[in-house]
Amino acid sequence: MQTLEKLSERFWYQTPVSETDRPILGAVVGDNMTLMIDAGNSENHAKYFLKELSKNGIRKPGLAVITHWHWDHIFGMSALDFPSIAFSQTKAKMKELKPFSWDDAALDERVKQGIEIEFCATAIKKEFQEHRKINIKLPTITFDEKIDIDLGGVTCIVQHVGGDHTADSSIVYIKEEKILFLADCIYANMYAPQNNYTVSNTLKLLDVIDTFDAETYILSHWKPVSKSEYSQEAKTLRSVANLTEKFKGEKQAITEAYREWIGRELNGNEIETIQFFVNGYELYQ
Repeated sequence: MQTLEKLSERFWYQTPVSETDRPILGAVVGDNMTLMIDAGNSENHAKYFLKELSKNGIRKPGLAVITHWHWDHIFGMSALDFPSIAFSQTKAKMKELKPFSWDDAALDERVKQGIEIEFCATAIKKEFQEHRKINIKLPTITFDEKIDIDLGGVTCIVQHVGGDHTADSSIVYIKEEKILFLADCIYANMYAPQNNYTVSNTLKLLDVIDTFDAETYILSHWKPVSKSEYSQEAKTLRSVANLTEKFKGEKQAITEAYREWIGRELNGNEIETIQFFVNGYELYQ
């Protein structure tokens, strides 16, 4: 069950849904305008979010920011009657989707060809059970590195950061609230033969994120997390990245060194993270 949650006077978010891969949608409430972060995975998703904002007395958004091109963040754009903004490469990647058909047969064929992944195809089928009329609406405005948006009383810095999940990832820093909307940027690359992280992309991304003075971090398919929670996740990523480089992708050596460093047995997330870095090392070295 999705709910609209108030994190601060200036920021509201709608909780995600794992089954149909609905990510968190955000609303930054300024004195002059409300900014919507991401457009949702369907028109129904976007409309539901806007309806919940209205029910809570929040001014309708006047602008949407799109964090990256993946379907679950953009398929709701056709339901929006206000402008949107995205990194220039995000718009270019979205253009590539426009010729696609989205019926089951077309999705299955793209999965077979390696263009689409099974997880996303399954989620699309679940989200669009009644009809599959999907219109890829492109962003109205693009930027090349970063852009500041003054909403009145609150400023949003939208910055391209890249990363393994997708090279076009952008984040949104809500300056006065010290909230950093990371979207999917610290997640692994799923559009590959194996889910993976790479050492160079991960370390570069973490360094950029560290330049923001944030107290709360928003992970699109999980929840808002505190600085200490994010720092622990970043510490794991950075440590495994460095060990992957040191041991040249040798899984057993990485695992043993990491276990010795933390002084306990590894949890599921740490085991998966190591495997993803090993995958990346094997794929790209």
